[in-house]
Amino acid sequence: MLPPKLGRPTALKENIFPTSSLDKFRKEIYDSERDNPRYTGRYFLILEKNSKKIVEAIRLLEKRWELSVASTADFITSSPDESQLKDADTLVFNDLGVALVGVEEDKVIQMELSGSGFVFVPEKVVYIPDEIPTDENDSSRGTWGIHITEVIRSTYTGAGVKIAVLDTGLDISHPDFEGREITAASFVPDEAINDLHGHGTHCIGIACGSATSQGVRYGVATHAHIYAGKVLNNQGSGAQSWILNGMTWAANKGCKVISMSLGSRVLKGESYDIAYERASQFALSKGTLIVAAAGNDSRRSERYFCPVASPADCPSILAVAAIDSELQVADFSNRAINPSGLVDISAPGVEILSSWPMPERYHTLSGTSMSTPLVAGIAALLFEKYTDATPAMIEEELRKNIHTLPFPAEDVGAGLSMAPK
Repeated sequence: MLPPKLGRPTALKENIFPTSSLDKFRKEIYDSERDNPRYTGRYFLILEKNSKKIVEAIRLLEKRWELSVASTADFITSSPDESQLKDADTLVFNDLGVALVGVEEDKVIQMELSGSGFVFVPEKVVYIPDEIPTDENDSSRGTWGIHITEVIRSTYTGAGVKIAVLDTGLDISHPDFEGREITAASFVPDEAINDLHGHGTHCIGIACGSATSQGVRYGVATHAHIYAGKVLNNQGSGAQSWILNGMTWAANKGCKVISMSLGSRVLKGESYDIAYERASQFALSKGTLIVAAAGNDSRRSERYFCPVASPADCPSILAVAAIDSELQVADFSNRAINPSGLVDISAPGVEILSSWPMPERYHTLSGTSMSTPLVAGIAALLFEKYTDATPAMIEEELRKNIHTLPFPAEDVGAGLSMAPK
């Protein structure tokens, strides 16, 4: 299988098969920022989820198009790993009715123009949302989020609840996680779970970390079972298929919450991603609630607003916006512009202190990346409180248990997420 192109995109030939719908994706790649391509060069085929139809599709790919097909069902004792698929052209996600095709583009164009009946969607490159770093590492200020949301006063700790954070991994040796129940898996080819970036360790700390070495509380669900899924590489980017693998892994493992502080930019007028929505619906069917970062592309002080990023713009995923300590919408926080990309809820996301790979140990960052795991942690507290609740019931509780903010729903959703008493 062709590896994803995560770096600088190459110029594509123009005026080849001008009637193909893939042309618009070529132009977007060509016109996009050179260091931040939108697409990997691979494609998803959207199949009918019916198992019989999936088998028929596999046969068609093998016989008519002479492709070597692997399936997620082939990985019985381990999670799907692209490093083991070098001889395969296609990976079928059986649970989702989606197939990843990693062949030369000319072949994909031929398949589309043949009227094969498949819907072709380019695989996205996924990034950590633009980070808004700060030099402020004062724990007395950086932990304001768990105070204003009353996490610090909650009697719940997330005990017995599994939370999956899909990101750049976790510094397993971090002393603040010593003795914690941790399950980890890497979906990044040839990279171990250990977080050499820092973003994943920071987000995991917010969702389910505990307290600093000085005893200052910074984490929400301090007794939750941590599921660390590495879906972004040590440079902070990844292929969409890695995220789909992480989502299905977490759902199949019984995680009650999936937190994703990652995304791909979305254009005005663009709809949500079908592959992500399929994975989200699968997770919901397994009893898993998903929250994702709305994105940091806006510059509100300059009247520049960007749509909610993907995958947060999916109907089955809760999109989280960020506010600051003055309860103002963060300058960078994206807005609900597209019909399907709504903001669902808000949480503290400016100057947030959390864990960081050793030896630094702690670091302060701003972004919807920080507000998202805070909501994920609060959702875990609610799952502990309501042990038999469905994701829909927990979402309803999140929307009810809020502090109303004087801003439109397109900016803050239902309001500021608050912890259960």
